[in-house]
Amino acid sequence: MTADGYALLVVDMQNGFCHPDGSFDRIGHGLEGAMDAVRTAAVAVGQARRAGVPVVFTRHVYRPGRADEGAALIGNSPELAEVDGLAVSTWDAAVCDELGCGPDDLVVDKVRFDAFQWTSLEPLLRGLGVTRLMICGVVTNICVESTARSAFMRDFPVTLLEDCCAAKTRRLHELSIEVLSSYQLAEIASIGRGFDAGDPDAAQGRLPSPVLASA
Repeated sequence: MTADGYALLVVDMQNGFCHPDGSFDRIGHGLEGAMDAVRTAAVAVGQARRAGVPVVFTRHVYRPGRADEGAALIGNSPELAEVDGLAVSTWDAAVCDELGCGPDDLVVDKVRFDAFQWTSLEPLLRGLGVTRLMICGVVTNICVESTARSAFMRDFPVTLLEDCCAAKTRRLHELSIEVLSSYQLAEIASIGRGFDAGDPDAAQGRLPSPVLASA
């Protein structure tokens, strides 16, 4: 088993985004297949844990009063503030129970799409000796893609676990996967097709990259 240098990064798989009682469903921005993605991500988390691969969870959360939300995100989802969505220390902001995130787990809180922006994520990964990332989570075409691009620019090769991700629609999910794969920003893998997050260098479950048409 060869997992040296890897970590599994689980992006924003919180009740607010994924659970049918969460804030995003309540404001009409629910994600297609979110809880299926959470359950598949739980398989990946279990594989990683058993192999001793570090698992890092991110949470998108706002302080009381939401001064850290910012004008762009308020404009992006103005209804979220009305239901106090993703408020720190609430059920809505918590990682979904299915993922087994406990008090001793590695958790990085963020207030922007990119999990590296204004957070301790990069020094944490460097301190753990991480050189390669497996990434999953929500929303595929927003926080997951932003984080994958940012990881790529920091020279972390990325394997994206596509069946452990979800977006508002399946089409948006698929477009994001196509962009990341086509421009070699991430290698795409699937737990359902046999990828093992505890043995990420194995060949199983890796999906072929699409070939870009000539300009």
